[in-house]
Amino acid sequence: MLVLLPPSEGKTPATSGDPVDLAALSHPMLADARRRVGDALATVSGQRNALTALGVGPSLAKDVARNTRLWTEPTGPSASVYTGVLYDAAGMAAWDDATMRRADERVRVISALWGAVSPADLIPAYRLSMATTLGRIGPLGAFWRNHLDGPLTAAADGTVVVDCRSSSYAAAWTPRHAPWVAVKVLRELDGKRSVVSHMAKHTRGLLTGHLMRFETAPQSPRDVADAAAGLIGVSLVDVALEARAKGPDVLTLVVAG
Repeated sequence: MLVLLPPSEGKTPATSGDPVDLAALSHPMLADARRRVGDALATVSGQRNALTALGVGPSLAKDVARNTRLWTEPTGPSASVYTGVLYDAAGMAAWDDATMRRADERVRVISALWGAVSPADLIPAYRLSMATTLGRIGPLGAFWRNHLDGPLTAAADGTVVVDCRSSSYAAAWTPRHAPWVAVKVLRELDGKRSVVSHMAKHTRGLLTGHLMRFETAPQSPRDVADAAAGLIGVSLVDVALEARAKGPDVLTLVVAG
């Protein structure tokens, strides 16, 4: 099983730790691509139009300024650098050693800067969205699409890919050599079901944390659905799996309104 997550928009900077070692991150074959993006990000972040170029507002000026120090900033596990609704719901920062070892093999955060990292990888905080067009590198979704297929196909190793990404991050890699299931979240209120946004992040986080508790990882979409059903009566009211001829199967998690 390979669980794909989006990064959090906000990051919690590490207060101590060595600078990032690109060769020590998961998928070291991506080191050159990571260096290119990081160098471009540091350059753009130091320009007068940095906020506009990165598509952020004045309140994030300090985050953008930190990008200029990317290669000297302290690092921490991405499980603690990435924060927000999904990561809090997964309880990622509090995972014990055994859970983190499983996640190091089974979880990849798709990143505009790093391509893909595991929760155990040591990274600095940064500000960059996959929707950004970054200098001469161009659209980051297209850039990473040219680099991620080999590493992530190998990481999936033919078993199920559980896709919890948002659309801009989904553009960076399409699984082609493994069963693939996209996670959809609906809210049930007064007998009617509707799409939700904030609750979707929370629920995908709950699913991620739940899946990491299994010593033997699910191997198929049906296995994932069966595992998710363990949350019915706790966090969910229903789970459904829809097989599709094209694209991913769809795993629908239904929460109470």
